[in-house]
Amino acid sequence: MKSFFQFLSESTAVQQATRMGLQTDGHGGWYDKKGEFVAKTEKGQLKFFNKRQRVGKQDPPQTDREKNLSATSYEKEPAQEPAAQQAPAQEGPPPVEKTKGTLTVAFGRFNPPTTGHEKLLDTVASSSDDGDYIIIPSRSNDKKKNPLDPDTKVSVMRQMFPQHSERIVNDPQNRTIFDVLKKAHMDGYAGVRIIGGGDRVAEFEKLSSNYNGKLYQFDNLEVLSAGDRDPDGDDVSGMSASKQRKAAAEGDFASFRKGVPSTLNNKQAKELYNNLRAAMQIKEGWNMWEIAPKFDWKNLRENFINEKIFKVGQIVENINTGLVGKIIRRGTNYLICVTEDKIMFKSWIRDVSESVTNNDAPSGVPADQRLVGTDAFRKYVEKMVPGSEWGKQFINKYRKK
Repeated sequence: MKSFFQFLSESTAVQQATRMGLQTDGHGGWYDKKGEFVAKTEKGQLKFFNKRQRVGKQDPPQTDREKNLSATSYEKEPAQEPAAQQAPAQEGPPPVEKTKGTLTVAFGRFNPPTTGHEKLLDTVASSSDDGDYIIIPSRSNDKKKNPLDPDTKVSVMRQMFPQHSERIVNDPQNRTIFDVLKKAHMDGYAGVRIIGGGDRVAEFEKLSSNYNGKLYQFDNLEVLSAGDRDPDGDDVSGMSASKQRKAAAEGDFASFRKGVPSTLNNKQAKELYNNLRAAMQIKEGWNMWEIAPKFDWKNLRENFINEKIFKVGQIVENINTGLVGKIIRRGTNYLICVTEDKIMFKSWIRDVSESVTNNDAPSGVPADQRLVGTDAFRKYVEKMVPGSEWGKQFINKYRKK
């Protein structure tokens, strides 16, 4: 069997690219050491694209053809001749006997969970084979776009969606969609069905299919839509976590309550609202483009163009997939990033946030003490927020003594 290098070495383009120190994306595209896309293999020859690039600076707008050349891929080192008589490295995932059918999966932020998510979970359950499905809340946690920590988020979800509570998984190892798929492979599933919002289907489809046979192996891998959102709708189709964060930031409980399922009463909904505001640490001068960028795209892009955010070399997280990587290239409204595992991915600036090192150690508070609407839950959240009322009471208690 030919090694990867022997296969590539048959191409004149590869030899030329190697001499120039270019890196392949595995699909005929070539990047320089700064992460700039420079060429593509066509008919065995290197053909250079986007010669209008300004190295080290933001690229000019891409043409439609150039956009199609950007794809998530492994970042390869320049090919080198393997040592003589060296056994080829094993490629692909470890072989596992496929003893199970198809697992249906939903991977999302749910920050905070809403009535819109109830529609997603119901679609996951109805699309599954014999009820074999799991719901994976992401581990992302920051005060702007992901204010609820994983433990609290899972606890709230199990209250909101009791019919799915046993399928909502709280596992610190499931940080990215790849982690979920690799575990399903190791568990012996022959196929995986991913359910996501209509605006996430294309991204999940590209990511999952690109790495089937590399990180995991499934006979059948599909991505289905749970339906498109209507951003102007007042019903479930128009509800989103962004709207809930916006309502919390603006102090609009009436709008927030519309996005909370009836499984939580008004008192529990108000408790969730207050705790969300506390976790977001709302202060005077907060920016909508940081909390809910879809409602302030203009200012988000202005800060990006002026290089106030998302600079080359910065570590960011794709909030849809959980992938964390270093920015190696800035486009007009997107980023090219590389993970520690040399996985290259492209993200729109609205779908990334500054990476925060999360502490996934146990919170020290039992699950039954994180139920929305209880005094224990209120104290649990308030004690994590500097200057909270509970903290003041604690200080004053000992100050009097």
